[in-house]
Amino acid sequence: MAATTSPSTAAAAVWAFAAATCVKFLLVPTYRSTDFDVHRYWLALTHALPARQWYTDASSQWTLDYPPFFAYFSRLLSLPAPIVDASLVSLPVPDAPPSSAYLLYLRLTVAFSDLLLLASVLLLATDARRRQRSFLALVLVLWSPALLAVDHVHFQYNGFLMGLLLLSLHFLEQGKDLAGGVVFAALLCSKHLFLVAAPVYFVYLFRHYCCGRGLLKGLGKLVLMGAGVVAVFAMAFAPFMYYGQMQQLFSRLFPFGRGLFHAYWAPNFWVFYIILDKILAFLLRRLGFNVEIPEGSFTRGLVGDSSPFAVLPKVTPITTFLLVILAMAPCLVKAFINPQPKHIIRWVAYACSCGFMFGWHVHEKASLHFTIPLALIAMDSFDDIRHYFLLSIGMFMPLFSLAHISMVTQFQLPR
Repeated sequence: MAATTSPSTAAAAVWAFAAATCVKFLLVPTYRSTDFDVHRYWLALTHALPARQWYTDASSQWTLDYPPFFAYFSRLLSLPAPIVDASLVSLPVPDAPPSSAYLLYLRLTVAFSDLLLLASVLLLATDARRRQRSFLALVLVLWSPALLAVDHVHFQYNGFLMGLLLLSLHFLEQGKDLAGGVVFAALLCSKHLFLVAAPVYFVYLFRHYCCGRGLLKGLGKLVLMGAGVVAVFAMAFAPFMYYGQMQQLFSRLFPFGRGLFHAYWAPNFWVFYIILDKILAFLLRRLGFNVEIPEGSFTRGLVGDSSPFAVLPKVTPITTFLLVILAMAPCLVKAFINPQPKHIIRWVAYACSCGFMFGWHVHEKASLHFTIPLALIAMDSFDDIRHYFLLSIGMFMPLFSLAHISMVTQFQLPR
């Protein structure tokens, strides 16, 4: 019989979440980035226009570029908005600064959506071995400074999305593979950047859920899992398939023309690559070689405005994809050979760190995709706390590289 969360642990986690929420309220009037304007526009877009225009509207530079489930989520958040301020859902979005009620409503939608994160953390308070997780591990998630800064200052909904990821990981830890796979499919239909974890999910679910129970039974489970995932994607994309907008939708989701680097670029492998390119260009010009210095920007993040390299070979999306898969290979092999629920959080975190390290157009906030899951297992061993510590504070490249290499050493094949 599965153990339940200790009442004292659950109550303490709720109190920790309540304390974090008070801090979120204090941050309401603080700095906000252009992502505030993005989500402000998406709220109005999904409320004022029919779904067939969500991915074709180009009246603003803040075009909708998240998958349909997030668009439905924005639509849901927009329903009470006219009661607070009618301009919240009016198009075009007013140029005037938002009113206090306007700002408070949008800030509160982020805080409210964090309830899913709390629910997932409470479920994860019991680990795969039916043992109670350390309260400190739960607090590392609920009080994450990075999550607080990105969502409640910068302005985004990562807490809600991380709640979906953690809910999926909870189901996998407890052996409820079908539910875990379906929730992960819902996460992909909410934010496609979690695709980097899909190889681990595929290998793990194929081996742990579909194999080892006889051919017919395994085939039946494979069909059941496939049907569940297809049903989720159908709910998300079927309307836009009906409208004949799939090509337009995918061009929004995967704008490869933005270039290798994001405006808020991640401290990953490509940082060394661009620095080396600039050093070589400088040295070659000093030696008298005619090296043309590109005029474009590496980091503006606008489609068609990315800079080529001056000396080193051009990096393409397929190159980054192959490097991510290669870096992920030790984890995939181990998940295939010995799929164990107690390791799934670590494997998914490692896969996300590979995407961060070698991916295309990576934003620094993608570090949340592995630091938040790692927080849950940080108290399990000295190695886990070391990895969490280095990856949490080590967004400077040398520390991140050290932590990433250290994690790789854990994926040695059994003899």
